[in-house]
Amino acid sequence: MAIFSKQFANLVEWEEFRDDMIFFKWHNREIKKGSRLVIKPGQDAIFLYNGKIEGIFKDDGDYDIESQIIPFLSTLKGFKFGFNSGIRAEVLFVNTKEFVVKWGTQNAINIPAPGLPGGMPIRANGTFVFKVNDYIKLIDNIAGVKTTYVVEDVKLRITSILDQLLMKWIAKEGKDMFNLQVNSFEIGNGIKEDLGMQLFDTGMSITSFNIMSFNYPAEIQERINKAASHSMIGDVNSYQQIEMADGIASGKVKSGGMAADMAGMMMGMNMANQMVQNINSNQQGNQQNQNSNQQANTSKPKFCPNCGEKTGEANFCPNCGNNLVG
Repeated sequence: MAIFSKQFANLVEWEEFRDDMIFFKWHNREIKKGSRLVIKPGQDAIFLYNGKIEGIFKDDGDYDIESQIIPFLSTLKGFKFGFNSGIRAEVLFVNTKEFVVKWGTQNAINIPAPGLPGGMPIRANGTFVFKVNDYIKLIDNIAGVKTTYVVEDVKLRITSILDQLLMKWIAKEGKDMFNLQVNSFEIGNGIKEDLGMQLFDTGMSITSFNIMSFNYPAEIQERINKAASHSMIGDVNSYQQIEMADGIASGKVKSGGMAADMAGMMMGMNMANQMVQNINSNQQGNQQNQNSNQQANTSKPKFCPNCGEKTGEANFCPNCGNNLVG
């Protein structure tokens, strides 16, 4: 509808733009003859009239509203500005970029785990990415009643349900409580799908959900690290030797003291035992070789199978030269 006034022409643009703003509504002002629309890179401008979308403009630039915008509006394409008349329309500016948001569990979530009646208390952190993908839903459910909307508004909505979704997808199909990072991609995809359903009516979508790390209680993490160290070393005796050597090298076990003497004695005994084992192993190998040679010698025939001549200890028949050990 038209409102008559003596206001001057104005500039329709996103005022006081902030990088974390999802949209900004230019409203409650009359668009006069000679007014211009400014669309900056990364912005879309949506003209609204009586709450309905009149036109969507995606190309950045500076436009004369009367000659370059009005002709493309659905209802107002035939509107003519008078000397003192204008239109009271709204323009919704939407940030088209993808927003990257860091998240973390608000509280430790207790995941059922064998041997832990109260569950395993776990924290997690990561990032999620979202963007506006449906302007009609955005206007109907958020922009219709709000002038601005920022990333923090979406983050609060996400984190309010994130702990429950983490619990759901970690517990699903009996994930290994002590090695959740292996399953982080699968868990993240499940959460992404659920969050997408939560934001569906807002006109926004989750394009990515990543879990950077899972954090265990200190005592649990210490046991996980020690178990990993043991599995890497494999031999408990070798692990003890390495621990002892590290203790001496780091100064935790002082040289010249009783502890150092005991450590040196233990390391020496272990090394001696290893040398004895190696010697015994070599001797056993030599003995086996000798036995094999003896068996080979005893397997020679006493008479040549070719001519019948007595062979003795020779490897070839002294009469016909036949190979007796081949």
